[in-house]
Amino acid sequence: MFRYFIIRLFLVISMALSFQTFGSSGLLRNAKALADKNLFFTSIPYIKEYLAEGNVNPNSQSELLIDTIITNSGVRQFEVLPENILERSDAPIVRYILAKKYFRKERYGEALNKLRSRIPLLHPVKPFALFLEGSILTIQGQHEASLDVYAECIKVSKMHLKRTDVPSRIRQLNINKDNCVVGIPRAQFGSKNHKQASLTYLDLEKESFVWPEILFEEAWNSFYLEDYNRSLGKLVTYKAPVFDYIFNPEVDILKAMSYLHLCLYDDVSKVVAEYYEQYQNVSKQLENMLGRMGRNYEAYFNLGRNFYNSKRGSEVIMDKMLSSITRDPAFIEQMEAYNRGVMEVNQIRNVADNHKSSQLRHNLRLALDLQKDLIGAYVRGNLRGFYAQIKKGFEDMTYMKLEILSRKKKLIYENIKEQDRKRGDIKYLKRNDKQYFWTFNGEFWADELGDYVFALRSECNE
Repeated sequence: MFRYFIIRLFLVISMALSFQTFGSSGLLRNAKALADKNLFFTSIPYIKEYLAEGNVNPNSQSELLIDTIITNSGVRQFEVLPENILERSDAPIVRYILAKKYFRKERYGEALNKLRSRIPLLHPVKPFALFLEGSILTIQGQHEASLDVYAECIKVSKMHLKRTDVPSRIRQLNINKDNCVVGIPRAQFGSKNHKQASLTYLDLEKESFVWPEILFEEAWNSFYLEDYNRSLGKLVTYKAPVFDYIFNPEVDILKAMSYLHLCLYDDVSKVVAEYYEQYQNVSKQLENMLGRMGRNYEAYFNLGRNFYNSKRGSEVIMDKMLSSITRDPAFIEQMEAYNRGVMEVNQIRNVADNHKSSQLRHNLRLALDLQKDLIGAYVRGNLRGFYAQIKKGFEDMTYMKLEILSRKKKLIYENIKEQDRKRGDIKYLKRNDKQYFWTFNGEFWADELGDYVFALRSECNE
């Protein structure tokens, strides 16, 4: 995929040059003239060509222009540029883009160097740079240091929220803030402080866009605390109709593992059977679709865009996958950027100079084609990830089937009878003084979501 985008990048540069050679200052003048008219997508090829020429003049005005265009068109358009081209600019947002590229390549030291230098506190990208910095520190095992960065990220995100009234910007900042909120318990989880993490996860408000996904992390945290009943309670929340768009086969894996640790073998067998029934055919369909579509990014773009625009439900598994993808903030951000670019077409049509209008249409088409490829690649990447999860799930479920057979055989050899089962007794429920017992009757109430706890007795023989 990266090689494909590099090829397209050079096509953008060479085809722009075929119309007119401007020189560095001329490219900037053209880009600024377009940016002043909010034609940010149309200006992208000029900025890319300016960076590629190598005669970059690192002054405040040029860096501000680069910052403005990338901020309004989206960073993904520029993430496909090679590192040696991006290194020519000192614009704060370019430093952030480089940090993301280094992060993906696990070059964490270089990423941190970019994030910690010359990104002003009030710059629009600063909150996101802090979240990326915290994530890198967590991955590196520097958990105490990451806690300070996440705390600063929350504070800076809130500060930037007070400075904007743009809905898309507000959504992005709120998501970033909440990612930093859950970054704290993630760091605590990484340092094996699971008890503290279980409390800190509660700092995330249920109204948050990211909260539904975080329930799965909470379930894992409870699993490591050996509180399998609470883990199962977190997971059962995903059965609520309001979460019908979430696709995560690993929920079933963790559910089966929790039952297995309680030695509830019939429950494990039921989850395993349901998993195979649910995903066996879907796995084949998804494999065939991925093979058929290959690297046709436009096809994946159309698949995602059509589903996004149709606002369909998620009654079947394939729809659920697409619903999960198209509700993701990253997908929404890319689609909104694409739609803003499409809106520039009407402005270009009003340009009286036919030669100039033709050149601008060409520039815009190149930028929009790349945006479609980026969105298509995102959809494809997610579908491939789902396929890998399903296949890995089959391996895990097969292991658990074999484990159950082995344990039951051991019970027979040792002449140990399986215990009589008594389901759901409050005496098996772990809770503190601030938690109250309420019988779950199969109905999901908004204020109860995420707070369910099973009360199953372990049948493991001590």
